[in-house]
Amino acid sequence: MSLGQHLTAFRKGNFQTSPMRDTASDTMSDVFVERILSAQAHRHTLNFKLANEAAQVAFGGQLGKALDYRGVIFLVGDLGTGKTTLSRGVLHSMGYEGAVKSPTYTLLEPYELVQHKVFHYDLYRLGDPEELEFIGGRDLFSDQALHLVEWPSKGEGWLPLPDLIVQLALADTGRTARVHACTDRGIQALNFLEREATER
Repeated sequence: MSLGQHLTAFRKGNFQTSPMRDTASDTMSDVFVERILSAQAHRHTLNFKLANEAAQVAFGGQLGKALDYRGVIFLVGDLGTGKTTLSRGVLHSMGYEGAVKSPTYTLLEPYELVQHKVFHYDLYRLGDPEELEFIGGRDLFSDQALHLVEWPSKGEGWLPLPDLIVQLALADTGRTARVHACTDRGIQALNFLEREATER
């Protein structure tokens, strides 16, 4: 099935919104997310059910489109929940045809596309947030690009406020994605995602 067909399936309900539930576990990442959200005057959150890997890839494409391929997305979840799969969906929706792997050892993988730039970060092995200075992180985040950050809790106190936080969790053969908006741009993106999910 093509990406376009998956996006049609998205609009017909394979990516379903569901009511937000307060089931945050006491993990480092969840506590990190809660600290960010607690500083917001209002919470803007939607839950999505992603039935399979193809749905995850298609949803990644929708995330990029929702932000017009600019801004910061934090990808949060345990190992194997699909953070890199979403990143692959974002990049493929922008026309990138190569392999997308998580830059676990290099911390950063840049993608220079025809019309956009994407920086894909994996901070899992980051020992100290200040290490991001060594890869020019401060300058990179000032760039008008799309920044996909896996394991953002490792960069707490150094990273900018994200536009969107995507919390991923296993659910049978698929995944759930809880998406939080943290900026005005993020709220607009979340509204876009909700319209796409409910459109018939």
